[in-house]
Amino acid sequence: MKVKDAMPERRREITSLIHARYMVPVRPQRVIHEDYSVALSDDEIVAVLPHAEAIQNWPDASVTELPDHVLIPGLINAHTHSPMSLLRGYADDMELHVWLRDHIWPAEREFVGPEFVADGTRLAVAEMIRSGTTCFNDMYFFPDATIEACLEIGMRASIGITVIEIESAWATDVDSYIDKGLRLQEQLKSEPLISFTLSPHAPYTVSDETLCRISRLSEDLNFPVHMHLLETEWEIKQSQQQHELHPLSRLEQAGLLDSRLQAVHMAQISADDIEKMAAVGAHVIHCPQSNLKLASGICPLASLLEAGVNVALGTDGAASNNDLNLLAEAQSAALLAKGISGNAEAVNAFQVLDMMTINGARALGRGAQIGSIEAGKKADLCAVDLSAPETQPLHHVVSQLVYAASRRQVSDVWVAGRPLLRSGELTTLDLKDVIGRAQRWQSRLAGLEEALARDLKESVL
Repeated sequence: MKVKDAMPERRREITSLIHARYMVPVRPQRVIHEDYSVALSDDEIVAVLPHAEAIQNWPDASVTELPDHVLIPGLINAHTHSPMSLLRGYADDMELHVWLRDHIWPAEREFVGPEFVADGTRLAVAEMIRSGTTCFNDMYFFPDATIEACLEIGMRASIGITVIEIESAWATDVDSYIDKGLRLQEQLKSEPLISFTLSPHAPYTVSDETLCRISRLSEDLNFPVHMHLLETEWEIKQSQQQHELHPLSRLEQAGLLDSRLQAVHMAQISADDIEKMAAVGAHVIHCPQSNLKLASGICPLASLLEAGVNVALGTDGAASNNDLNLLAEAQSAALLAKGISGNAEAVNAFQVLDMMTINGARALGRGAQIGSIEAGKKADLCAVDLSAPETQPLHHVVSQLVYAASRRQVSDVWVAGRPLLRSGELTTLDLKDVIGRAQRWQSRLAGLEEALARDLKESVL
């Protein structure tokens, strides 16, 4: 930006400047700035310009110096179940439906409530901030507790109005899931850190009638629809047996196959399905590590991108990943895409960076607000220290970021201009307290697992 472009901003109060050795704004595409600054006014980016010009224009502004860092947009975790961080490592090395039916769902029936959700959300958000995430898309019960924790911390979140035809401690039936979710949305519609999606759990837990109702609500309210879809071969077989239709055809009949759809996983998607998704502008949320760990399949990322489908990245919940590290997810996505396509040029580092920033913002319907470092957008930012031996020598900033950097190199994170991580230290969370609460849940969950094991043994005998 030239000085004359920045001059009108002198009339606006600049609260701070962030100066980094490198900056990758994501938009414009494939741009890497050197010795640039971001000028912030409260929660908003006002200008992106060379550091010398920034100092000239705003000599009295406070400056955060990042001499060995790359500044990027805050990362967007487009699919997770944040409270399930308390179930990390609780049940591993088993197939998805056994994992859900015999371990996860019993634990949730026993323990899920406001306290569980609040403590799990704090643990998850602490991990996400420390790995550069500034916004996450959540699907879980007691979303009011998740929102309360996020607002307390200062974290941006897209909250799912979960709909599932299974009774839970949060809601008894479809009507109560939807009504409670919509009331919550009405209460918080003016809160800038929080947005909402309609979140039917999956084709195998939601009826055709409910899918049609979700479709009408999505159209009437202009809400995105966030849903696990084409995750396993079992899901497709079950749909054909019960409905005589492929799951995607069921969604199409219900009116859900459109540009508001956020289809999570898509590990069993076919070439014809890809064409359908591209034609309607639907979004795909790719969760490679969870899909690998549960042996669900591999989403054909290169084919989706080639078809023009917007693909974002998610970690899934920590119970099936087992972390919420989006940088690691990005590396897995890039390497898998190259390996299964047999093409080393497939899904380059810039494309992967897009997936965890601007693509995620677009999938959530927030592309005009977040996902890139541009004037007028919210100041959601992440700084990564590239001076570590793991990212030296620095031949190419974005390659090192995607293929070599670790979450331990994330030094600073801002959400809406507010520092949530400063020099590696959380500013709005008491980490000792967060971990202490998690450890208390560990003891309670261990007791349940022992009881379930005894019951299983007695039933066999």
